[in-house]
Amino acid sequence: MTKAPEKNRIRRKDRILNAAEALFAKHGFEGVSMRMVADSAEVDLALASYHFGSKRGLFDAVLLRRAEVLNDLRLAALEKCQAEAGGNGPSVEAIIDAFLHPLLGEGLQADEGWLHYFELIAQVNSSYEWGGQLMTKYFDPLVRKFMEALKAALPDAEPQDFYWCYHFLSGALTLTMAHTGRIDQLSDGAVKSEDMVGAYERMVPFMAAGFKKMCEKG
Repeated sequence: MTKAPEKNRIRRKDRILNAAEALFAKHGFEGVSMRMVADSAEVDLALASYHFGSKRGLFDAVLLRRAEVLNDLRLAALEKCQAEAGGNGPSVEAIIDAFLHPLLGEGLQADEGWLHYFELIAQVNSSYEWGGQLMTKYFDPLVRKFMEALKAALPDAEPQDFYWCYHFLSGALTLTMAHTGRIDQLSDGAVKSEDMVGAYERMVPFMAAGFKKMCEKG
């Protein structure tokens, strides 16, 4: 019995999501039409509309699909580091490691779908139109759990210092996920923007040192 082509073994709904994810990552929300998505997924336009209603409905579905996976992974990492720390609570380094590792340290960039998703999230997080609305909706409840853990590890932190530190962490993460290639040019090829594991290994101690410098007394 001849096996069906790979694309035919993937549910048509998932093919639509995969196609939309790649197109939104490349062109942004405004640069993509439902017709483009349907053509890329090789399905009827009516089917895309049937499953997702509108382009905004499809955009939200793309964001939610992997957000749920990431949130579960990051929550598990946070709970693990808290359980292993005992009564004194986890260190700043351990909390930031739990925050970053599921995103950067797992080698997810080897999966084309995850690569597109990270590029899309980088767009959303740095967008005036989308950042506050969509990041709040899909990621802020979990981010606040990490913030509470960091506040417990940094009890003397002034609010302004603490939240600027998180802003810098979020910015570094966003730029890393964007894969712009600029660091490749500036380093003359010594560093590759797609090397998210390399970024993760350096970002944890760098950001932890910044938090402690700004938020610890003495």
